[in-house]
Amino acid sequence: MVKEVLIRYERCVGCLSCELACAVAHSESKTLFGAIGEAKRPLKRIFVHQAGAKKVPLNCRHCGEAPCLDACIAGSMYRTEDGIVTNEGGERPCVGCWMCVMVCPYGVIRSQLEEKLAVKCDRNCLDDAGVPACVRACPTGALVYDSIEKYSEDRRKEFLAKAIGGL
Repeated sequence: MVKEVLIRYERCVGCLSCELACAVAHSESKTLFGAIGEAKRPLKRIFVHQAGAKKVPLNCRHCGEAPCLDACIAGSMYRTEDGIVTNEGGERPCVGCWMCVMVCPYGVIRSQLEEKLAVKCDRNCLDDAGVPACVRACPTGALVYDSIEKYSEDRRKEFLAKAIGGL
């Protein structure tokens, strides 16, 4: 089963730990203090937004029918064997046309103007246990790395336990 970064919105407090961990994981030094001093500022690939009274962490969903793949005029966006949609390490370089930025339904592809590069979640941040940096850093458990099937099953069990306990 393919794992994804899933969100438990009710748990997010907007601490931005996920954003910081993502940037550090994509830095050259891979440490917070080292990343701060790097000439090239590391970029986060997850964004915490305010939606009404709630905080909402957003990152690439690596869509099954990814609009960014179809919109990429350079052909630099591709899907890896693991199902990750990325433009890094491929045969064709990103030309900075920003078509992917415009069509992303989640608004999570950022334009790196200096390098003419579209930047998005690439899952190049997995630790030795295979957990993404943003999930590992989340102190409230708002981010979960699991398959949709397992996550849904766990949520149903949790709901039933609360419903039965409330009787």
